[in-house]
Amino acid sequence: MQPRTAKEVCADDEGIAYTTPKRLLLEFASRGIVLIAPEDLGVPLQIHDIIYAKQREAFRDNRRTITADAVPEILQVVNAPGVAAACNRIVGENWAVVPFTHNAPFASGAHDQHWHKDDNGPFNARKQRHHQAVQVEMLYYPQAVRPDMGPTAVVPYSHYWAFNHEENQDNFAGADHLDFGYHLGGMERVPVSGPKSGYDEDDIAQQRTRHDVRMRRAVTDTGWPLVRQFEVGPLRAGSVVLYSHNLFHRGNHRRDDWRIWQHRPRFMWRFWLYRTTEPKGAAGEEIAWNALGIDPLTKHDLAIAPDAATAVWRYQHHWLCSGSPPPRRRGDADALFNQLHAKNDAAEPTRIGAAYQLANLSDTATAARLLGRALHSERETVRRAAAYGLAALGEDATGVLVDAARSALKWVRKAAVFALGDGGSTNSAVLGVIAERLAEDESIYVRSVAAAALGCLGRRAVATGVGAALVPGCIEALIASLGREGNRLAMNIAQDRHIKIVRPTDECDVCEGIGINYGIGRFDPVRSAVRENVLWSAVILCSHGARFSGEMLWPLIDALVEVVREDRNIFSAGLALDALNRLAKLHPDDRCAEAERHLDALLAAMPALSWESLTRGGLKAPASSTPRLD
Repeated sequence: MQPRTAKEVCADDEGIAYTTPKRLLLEFASRGIVLIAPEDLGVPLQIHDIIYAKQREAFRDNRRTITADAVPEILQVVNAPGVAAACNRIVGENWAVVPFTHNAPFASGAHDQHWHKDDNGPFNARKQRHHQAVQVEMLYYPQAVRPDMGPTAVVPYSHYWAFNHEENQDNFAGADHLDFGYHLGGMERVPVSGPKSGYDEDDIAQQRTRHDVRMRRAVTDTGWPLVRQFEVGPLRAGSVVLYSHNLFHRGNHRRDDWRIWQHRPRFMWRFWLYRTTEPKGAAGEEIAWNALGIDPLTKHDLAIAPDAATAVWRYQHHWLCSGSPPPRRRGDADALFNQLHAKNDAAEPTRIGAAYQLANLSDTATAARLLGRALHSERETVRRAAAYGLAALGEDATGVLVDAARSALKWVRKAAVFALGDGGSTNSAVLGVIAERLAEDESIYVRSVAAAALGCLGRRAVATGVGAALVPGCIEALIASLGREGNRLAMNIAQDRHIKIVRPTDECDVCEGIGINYGIGRFDPVRSAVRENVLWSAVILCSHGARFSGEMLWPLIDALVEVVREDRNIFSAGLALDALNRLAKLHPDDRCAEAERHLDALLAAMPALSWESLTRGGLKAPASSTPRLD
């Protein structure tokens, strides 16, 4: 049986609601997922056939790892005009791609993943999750995806709600789980369909298996508003899906005849994108969220969305449109403070919504005082909500956050430093306290959050016009950290455990991620949450060119060159190379000549290259990535 070509549209996909440009930010801010139609990518439709054919051949022959080196045409999709336009609006111009992670295709088959949010550092590393669109995932399907071919399963409207991720051992690793018992109980290893399935074929087709039932119940049992399982399909060949890095999702089993799987595999590429520039534009219009009617994609009735949810949507939509919060409103501060302390997991939207409503009060002093009190709560769920509220409050929360960043409790310090990076004042006092945490905090978790916060602070400083004063200080603190922090053997190897059940140690109190070296002798299976976040921030700051770096430009170039040449951590080396590449390519001037001089030699010496990252940073793609369509 031959696979259908990109021009052949599934007869049953007429109801899928691809996102229109007008609704792009509205749907992303509220639902957390949008779909780009293949004809809107701005690339020839034949390219999807080429990509699929190359993947299919490699998959059938030896199942080797398939990357942009093997299928260079994928770079045409990553950099397609329609993809760039949508991502520029959602995650900002000059957005970056995390190198050497899951930027490779996945084939659906007999098994179901458990519900999870992806690790927001490479391969199960733990970071603080941004509510703002700072990290976004891009999925690309080179072939049509019918409803029985294992469409990606997601939980729309779930991206702002989470669980304890500090001292909850189920969520110590980076991927937060909706039903960790599914993983621990071994259900993930049991085939749902295919030749080894124990289920009746009709039950598989009708989604009545024990796996299907458990998946649906895991979602509905949360008690959160609007959430239920949604399978992203059917899709036309060449479809692109963009969703929040915080959206619950899972890999899904196929329900069609397993005897054709080898001849008609269903592939998906995944890329992790992150923000390097602030949103810019006119303030977002006020949306009557409950009057939007039926969601065209999920068929949810938005009339039932509670105020707790729409308060978050309102803030994030305004921020996506303009980089600014929405107009402030009056409200009952004491009642909202009580809601912020609601108990149990089902009340997660109530707590988060109350924090955003407090942040939106006209009386900003009262909002800062109450959210500051909540930040010192003994309960992680309250602290986390308060941190998001204080980040949304913005500059008016700065004093409270600076004090909290020096708390005796590390969890308070972590939350405060995170919120200062996302929303605190862009001034030297904030830079000083974040740099202090990066240099002096005894907690690796706090230091890694501080490292990321410097990139966010610098990104916002450039947007507000004070970047020339703050960015050199951010760079100086980052370089100093690279001189102090070292890599460690990955926890899964050191503890001889699956990465999902590793535990904190006296040496490291955060999951730094699984050990990966891809069999390349230059690298070891080592990780460092701090070093990787330092270099993530370096990519952000280098995306603005040399003019903001001041006299720190040359020490920065030297530090990045050393990492690319010497670091045994492939993620650190990849990030450092992308930072140098962006410095040389995105805003070239005479001061960037030093970075350009090093770049060619480093590219030649690097044993593996993440082309999807480098082309996004301005490097010209290999000539072989231009497909022949004759």
